[in-house]
Amino acid sequence: MLWSAAALRRSGLLCGRGGGRGLWTGHPQSDTDNVKPLAGIKILDLTRVLAGPFATMNLGDLGAEVIKVERPGVGDDTRSWGPPFVGTESTYFLSVNRNKKSLAVNIKDPKGVKIIKELAAVCDVFVENYVPGKLSAVGLGYEDVDKVAPHIVYCSITGYGHTGPMSQRAGYDAVASAISGLMHITGPEDGDPVRPGVAMTDLATGLYAYGAIMAGLIQRCKTGKGLFIDCNLLSSQVACLTQVATNYLIGQKEGKRWGTAHGSIVPYQAFKTRDGYLVVGAGNNQQFATVCKILNLPELIDDSKYKTNHLRVQNRKELIKILSARFEEETTATWLCLFEGCGIPYGPINNMKGVFAEPQVLHNGLIMKMNHPTVGKISVPGPAVRYSKFKMSEARPPPLLGQHTTHILKEVLRYDDRTIEQLLSAGVVTQHGAN
Repeated sequence: MLWSAAALRRSGLLCGRGGGRGLWTGHPQSDTDNVKPLAGIKILDLTRVLAGPFATMNLGDLGAEVIKVERPGVGDDTRSWGPPFVGTESTYFLSVNRNKKSLAVNIKDPKGVKIIKELAAVCDVFVENYVPGKLSAVGLGYEDVDKVAPHIVYCSITGYGHTGPMSQRAGYDAVASAISGLMHITGPEDGDPVRPGVAMTDLATGLYAYGAIMAGLIQRCKTGKGLFIDCNLLSSQVACLTQVATNYLIGQKEGKRWGTAHGSIVPYQAFKTRDGYLVVGAGNNQQFATVCKILNLPELIDDSKYKTNHLRVQNRKELIKILSARFEEETTATWLCLFEGCGIPYGPINNMKGVFAEPQVLHNGLIMKMNHPTVGKISVPGPAVRYSKFKMSEARPPPLLGQHTTHILKEVLRYDDRTIEQLLSAGVVTQHGAN
């Protein structure tokens, strides 16, 4: 099915000058209250693990219909990642797959490829995270999909990009984190490199892909044409090195590990208390003076060695030794009370129990509760962003493998029951719960 610009404009999937469902005009209408911005947009999601699913989950939060394509009998790799499991469901999988429908289809079978191409023709976005060339080998590369869906925004997430000496390598977060330099600058100052506690390279790539897809949809509004997006772990993480990379590129200053401290600001780090840790930052001289008063160390304020941040950085070890000794004299709770209302950035190092007991975390609605079809009530981290004109509540739970296969074939592609039964019998597709 080929979509003309006129057909797209009538459907509301193409916006531009002179008609259609245009971009924001500054004049809200009552009949659009609580309409999500991506309502009516269909995402064909062939991604697995984290970066891609994180991107498409965020698109789903904004109202897009996400069709998650999975391998029959196996599904997304993370379905088997555990423990922990809740029932038979991996908590890893549950964390990044809400607001999606699962279609279990064998894309190594020509009939499965035909299904994906037919879906691409009626979807707006195609997202995949295969090693470059893998999908082209079965007829689902960008050139193949573009022929049947020239309107498609095709986002490919890889480890290192589609061209270049490393393009054929599989991309995993820890490896990309190492090659990109993130691991080199993470960890104790005098210790070994450390992998961040969550897959930050994957998550950053997912956010880049999420933004790039939104930009692709806006670009289509302007041109009436789809496009190809090349998003990869290595580029995403190198771009996120920001000032550490710039220090090297401009001043040839090599990056190093600082533990919880900051290379250019002192004090700005975690301090051990009598029973835990407190992170405190003083970004200017006034804030440093306030910290000294709270710690009852007023003599440091006018000490010639600590008068400016530049001097505090130069005399870091001596100053941190003095501050550390004072912080260890009181409990974390005592320091939290003393710092309350002072205008200084501060906070405890929380474990997960502490995070989800934080009043601000609860106030921000960061615990999203859902009813899962097999394990009952579950809670996952909720969306980070809130909007004034629509709500992010009432999310659909992560799908069971193949839970929506027949629904998608029947309602989206208009297959009849006989055709669907033939596909099921041949193992081209599977439906959860089917005999």
